[in-house]
This record gives sequence, structure tokens and C-alpha cells, in this order.
Amino acid sequence: MDIVCPIDWRYGSKEMRSIFTREGIIKYRIRVELALLNALKSLGYVSEQDYGKVKESSSKVTPEEVDALEAKLGHDVMALVVVMAEKSEDAGKFVHFGATSYDIVDTAYALMFRDALRILKDKFLLALERLKDLSIKYQDVPMVGRTHGQHAVPITLGFKFANYLYEMTRSVERLIDAERRVVLGKMSGAVGTMAAWGNDGLRIEELTLRELDLEPHAISTQVAPRDGFAELISDLAIAGSVMDRFAVEIRELMRPEINEIAEGVGDRVGSSTMPHKENPVTAEKISGLAKLLRGLVISEMENIPLWHERDLTNSSSERFILSHSFLIIDEMIDSTNELLSNLRINLDTIAKNLELSKGLNMAESLMINLTLKGLPRHRAHEIVGRLSKEARRTNQSLFEVASRDETVSKLFSASELNKILDPKNYLGQSKFLIRRSIERFQTLVSNLGGTDRVID
Repeated sequence: MDIVCPIDWRYGSKEMRSIFTREGIIKYRIRVELALLNALKSLGYVSEQDYGKVKESSSKVTPEEVDALEAKLGHDVMALVVVMAEKSEDAGKFVHFGATSYDIVDTAYALMFRDALRILKDKFLLALERLKDLSIKYQDVPMVGRTHGQHAVPITLGFKFANYLYEMTRSVERLIDAERRVVLGKMSGAVGTMAAWGNDGLRIEELTLRELDLEPHAISTQVAPRDGFAELISDLAIAGSVMDRFAVEIRELMRPEINEIAEGVGDRVGSSTMPHKENPVTAEKISGLAKLLRGLVISEMENIPLWHERDLTNSSSERFILSHSFLIIDEMIDSTNELLSNLRINLDTIAKNLELSKGLNMAESLMINLTLKGLPRHRAHEIVGRLSKEARRTNQSLFEVASRDETVSKLFSASELNKILDPKNYLGQSKFLIRRSIERFQTLVSNLGGTDRVID
């Protein structure tokens, strides 16, 4: 059979893909149908024997049978219901009793989302642990800070990693928060009133969802509210964009003229024609997939305003949006973990680049210290700005130019000026801020019931 979509063969892990395959979707829906039938059994609608027979025969349902019948009936859930019922003969007469299609579809989605999010959270925690280790390992390594692509005041490499640790921690927090609003069951009939079950409606909902370990939506129409779906896809896209930001950083720092951090490429071929090339292809893949993931957000937003108690416009688009969003983010977090595991840190180049501007990136430090000596801040800014321009024009260091300036030389000795312009002395509270980012991550781990190592 010809394969058209790269998701089917190129992107996403086997465990994530198994949730969203045709076979996987049918298994989740059968699980919901059986939970409903079990609830009906508990209330006397169905005998123990008939329930057992349906449960046993449902294990033999195949996607091919369902798809063949759907081609005839034009309705995927009804096709599944008929196959389940007919395989069970007379025992299957109460399959799907009182339910509407999206009781099954949306409750199955809740189960699928829960399992998919569990996979993602484990992978995100692995990435966060690696970022934490990198933050600690390099917390004392000064490097160039950059704004607008230009050299700014110094940071540490650990501080850079800690920023990504913090942002990715927040992404996981968002997913956990969204999970509370979207991993909910719906078992309420044609338009959400439970009318088909009469006085047993609430009890059927309770028993069905208890078996599936789900809480119910407080109220719904024929479908679960799509604001939760849109929130989830948005949060996946935000997490993907955070990974994209990290990937862009690697791509930028891997440029030969910067060469501070690079992908560990091993024996990978960089170019079909240029044998010397080492390309940041893993980081570029992350960035490319992030574009696609962000695009899916708009489509799911469009599924919120359905007509009245529902229309069918969400159905076709969600067959793409939901599965593809999870498989794309799954590929992205796997790629991010690969990236983090194989980073090449060029400490010599980091140190060399810190001196590239000949002290101009320490101009703020000089301005601050002039102000502390009594100069008005705007006057200090003017002086240091003038000295910086002179240093650039004459290709001298800021120390050389500043040490000859009358105002500066009156206020600071050569030794004091040297300390003022030393990047190692202008790192502020970076170590404390790294620790605070790590503590936020450790709180997340604790809330998830995990353990973490003590910070050295």
C-alpha cells in the first residue's frame, strides 16, 4: 500500500503512533463501548452472560471489518457498533444503547490524550533533567550575552541553559493544567441531556467513567467542548515553540564564525556535494516541525464555534489535527533529547568570543561604576558611549581608551578599571537565578510524584 503522509513512516515514536493508528483508535472506542455496556449490566439492562460474550467477541474486531462496513454505511462509529453487535449475535442488542457517537469518540479521545500526555511528560522530564545538569555544569563559564544579534553584557553558559530549563518547565506545567480540562469523559446522549437513559442517566455516566478512571464534563452538547481541545493543541504548540527557540540557538551558535555550541554529528553526511559540511539538521528539523505544529492551532480554534448543539465540521479536521499534533511534538521532544545528549561545547571558542569586542561588552559596567562614583547616570552614559566609539574607530580595547580618559582615570586606578571591565566580575545574580530555575523544575518533579537529585 502506498504511504502518503511522512507521519506514517518518518516522524513520531512507535509508542505514540500506536495510540493514533486505525487499530489503536478502534481499541480505545471498544474500551468505551464496553465500559458503557458494563454500566448497563450493573443496572440490569444486560445480563452477565451477554456482557461477557460481547467483551470476548469484541477482542476479535478488526479495522478491516469496520472500514468495510463504514464504506457501506458512511458512519465510522455505527460501523463499529454493528460489527460488535453482530459478532455477539443476540448478546449484542444493547451495544451503544442510549449513547451518541461522540460519547464514544470524545471519551476515547480523553483516554488517548491521557496516554499520549504520559509519554510526552516522561520525555520532557528527561530533557529537563539534562538541561538541569548542563545548567549546573556550566554555571561558572562566562560567555557573551547577545541581544539583537550583537554582543551584550556577559552571561554564563549555565545561565543560558537555565533559561531553557525554566521555559520548558512552564510548558510541562501548561500541559498538566490543560489535562485537567480536556481529559474528561462525556456520556450524555444525543444533545447532552441523557434523555435516552431516563432517570438512570447520571448513574450510567458515573459507572461508565469510573471504570475508565475519568471524571465527567459538568455539561456538554452532543460533543465535549472544543475549547479544551484548542487549549491542548495550543499548549503543545507553545512547548514546540520553546524547543524551536532552543533549536534556533544551537543553529546560530553552530555557525563557523561563532562556533560555541554544535550538534554532535558523528558520521552523518552534511552535504551531498560538500564533504566538509556539518549541518545542524536535528535542530533544523525541530524548527521545521514547529512551524507545522503552530499552524494546526488555528484549525483547532476553528472547531470551537460549532453550530447549535454541534455540527460535523470538527470531525474531518480533527482526524488530522489531533493525531498529527501529538506525533509532531513527540518527534520534536525525541529530537530535542537527541540534541541535548550530543552537544559539543567549545569552551575555548566561548572564551575567545568573550574577548572579541575588546571589552566593549563591559561598557555598562563602566557606566554603572561611574554613576556610583557620583556622576549623573546620563552623563556617565554619554562618556562611556564616546569612549566606546573611539575604541571601535581606533581598534583599541575599552580599557586602553578609558584608562587615558581624564574623568575615568581620576575616579579609578588601573587595577580598579581592570576589575570593572572583567566579565567574570559582572555576572550579577546568575548563580542564584540558575538555582531558582532548577527549584521550579524540582517542584514540578515533586508534584508529579518523582524524585530528583540534590543540587550541588
